Amino acid sequence: MRIRTVDAFTDRPFTGNPAGVLLFGPEGFPEDGSLQRVAAELNLSETAFAHPLPPGGAADWALRWFTPVTEVDMCGHATLATAHVLHTTKAASGTVRFAARCGTLTSTVRPDGSVTLDFPTAPLTPEAAPAGLAEALGAEALSVHDTGPHIGDLLVELEDEATVRGLAPDFAALAARSRRGVIATAAAAQGGAYDYVSRGFFPRVGIDEDPVTGSAHTALAPFWSARLGRDELTGLQASARSGLVRTSLRGPRTLLTGHAVTVLDGELLVAP
Repeated sequence: MRIRTVDAFTDRPFTGNPAGVLLFGPEGFPEDGSLQRVAAELNLSETAFAHPLPPGGAADWALRWFTPVTEVDMCGHATLATAHVLHTTKAASGTVRFAARCGTLTSTVRPDGSVTLDFPTAPLTPEAAPAGLAEALGAEALSVHDTGPHIGDLLVELEDEATVRGLAPDFAALAARSRRGVIATAAAAQGGAYDYVSRGFFPRVGIDEDPVTGSAHTALAPFWSARLGRDELTGLQASARSGLVRTSLRGPRTLLTGHAVTVLDGELLVAP
């Protein structure tokens, strides 16, 4: 069975967010424990598993995502990586519809090779900062929003870009203060290639810091579109690997666009 590692939300190898991708046949997925063991073995923030569905249905492929320790409801970068693999291997073409735990998602490969994902927009609900959040994160929040059921993060607005870049969280303390993780964000320091910055911390699901989090941008897009007055934005996730996510807000849906690069293509020698 072929197993690939794809760097997502980047056009350069060894940057962006690496995702594992395994494509199964029409017989479907093996049992959940097998998928979790493969994801733990790869030890990437997420590994995507997909198999084709019968023609004529509401979706073309079934898609699931696992961190090294658990299955998640939604993952942007591993969906982009899967769409990239389907396109480059000619397993699928055009727009692909995925059946996932969070509903039906679509991907479309553009002429420049970038991939646009159509995801549900996260509902943002203002809330008070949990006790101890500032100490765990290492900075005071200007505002805090819950991001709804599929993401389950706290979106935390900080004073400026330098504050976001300089964070050194206490991950154990941070894990106790959200359902999945914390997205820290601020406006870009100056005009240029991006409009806002973010960093994503998800210690509850085995990821201290995620390099580039596509799903987080379904919350970042409405948050910053409301503040900046534009529906078309670009976010920079300021991790060590870094990556750009272009967002287009379409009411209840958010379009996420980025590139991807396959960096490893091998064979899984042990049946999952």
